[in-house]
Amino acid sequence: MKIKYSLLAMATVAITQQAFAQYSQDAIRFSGSQAGSTSRIKAIGNANVAVGGDLTAIGSNPAGLGFFTRSELSITPEFNMSKSNSSYLTGNSNDKRNDANFNNASVVFYGKLNKGRGEDKTKGWLSVNFGASYARTNNFYQNTYYSAVNPNSSIADYYAYLGNQAVDNGFSLDGYLEGWARNHQLINNNADPNTYVPATTLGGTQSNTITSTGGQTEYNFSFGANYSNKLYIGAGFGITNIRYNSTSDFVEDNFNLANNRDFISTYTRDQVTKGNGFNARFGFIYKPVEAVRVGATVTTPTWYTVDDNSYEGLATNYVGGANYRNSDTYPARYNMRTPFKVAGGLAVFLGKAGFITGDVEYLDYTSTKITSDDYDVTQDNNDIKRNYQSAVNARIGAEARLPGSFFLRGGFGIQGSPSKTNASDIKTASGGLGYRFANYYIDATYTHVRRTNSQLPYDIGDFSPVADIKSKNSNVFLTMGLRF
Repeated sequence: MKIKYSLLAMATVAITQQAFAQYSQDAIRFSGSQAGSTSRIKAIGNANVAVGGDLTAIGSNPAGLGFFTRSELSITPEFNMSKSNSSYLTGNSNDKRNDANFNNASVVFYGKLNKGRGEDKTKGWLSVNFGASYARTNNFYQNTYYSAVNPNSSIADYYAYLGNQAVDNGFSLDGYLEGWARNHQLINNNADPNTYVPATTLGGTQSNTITSTGGQTEYNFSFGANYSNKLYIGAGFGITNIRYNSTSDFVEDNFNLANNRDFISTYTRDQVTKGNGFNARFGFIYKPVEAVRVGATVTTPTWYTVDDNSYEGLATNYVGGANYRNSDTYPARYNMRTPFKVAGGLAVFLGKAGFITGDVEYLDYTSTKITSDDYDVTQDNNDIKRNYQSAVNARIGAEARLPGSFFLRGGFGIQGSPSKTNASDIKTASGGLGYRFANYYIDATYTHVRRTNSQLPYDIGDFSPVADIKSKNSNVFLTMGLRF
């Protein structure tokens, strides 16, 4: 069993210029979730640590619940439009997709603390409020496509590399990707020396189609207390869920020197991952003067149990000749611990005209850890330490009150890259409008998210082909709320 998972790790298609093991990639992917928020907070760049009084506080800084003086509930649907522009060798390609999701549902119950006759009703503990929410904290929906003629290598070079690595370690090729490639006549064995070489020419047309779906969600339960309208404290816990599906079809249209035939070969990787976990958070907000709020929050690691089922397949069709197909699945269960998150924020209120706020959040991705009874996690944990880093997330935003109970909002956020190389920070620009009437409100927000990264369809060292991918996401959120 352990040998099988070791070979699976070697066969995993790399997503950066380093050869990562499969589960280390997933661990970092699932560690990058963000606090779920209402449209109002999304519009101000998701800067919420010191603002208070918004339902977002349930899953971010629970101290913000202490600002509520009435009960409140809201729902937030979303519509997402994603685009990817890929540059692969000499080819440029585009892909896109549109999806609708339910982003957030929150409720807070106001709990006023009674004061005795003659007591100052503005001093001491004034209220303890309780909140619950459902929030979508990560989105994995993305279509990516790239294609070009490759004059430098063939994916058969990768299969030959795997075959030689297996021989060097005394492993059999039978039953694994490199063995399938040998049986499909994509690689040949040279008797002297005993090495594998590709049986294909250069100049084949290559394409890769990658589709990913799913997301991370969180159920949060929190309380926040108000002391003398000066100090606000809170705590809460979250029950988290992962659902991630990914399919990759790498196709090569080329010529085989061994049997003098054209062929089309497809290497398929499918992954279905599900997991559940829990975390906790603590926070405070303090008002040194009425117009200024200073806040901080700590979120514990999320402890996950993850079930992963990976499928690998190779299909080769020769023009006027034989067709070959092989596949296998590799189920595994592992436990994962994500990093601590520490955040601080400052908000300055300009009377009833609005406010300006900013947050800074720190987390160390190298503290992510995997354990498992199914396979040896040493390589994954070493890859996390070697290839990833700590990161800072920064957010800034503002809200202005307009005549007629309208609100104008804008913000900007940077999510630091966990990768040391070949990936950029994620930058988000946002804006929105809000309207308050009687006990109701409605907020609409648009966000534009940009990121870049590099992918390798296969890793053979200096001749590895590289796809540079620019991703853009345009998201629309609509929050409808009621105070009661």
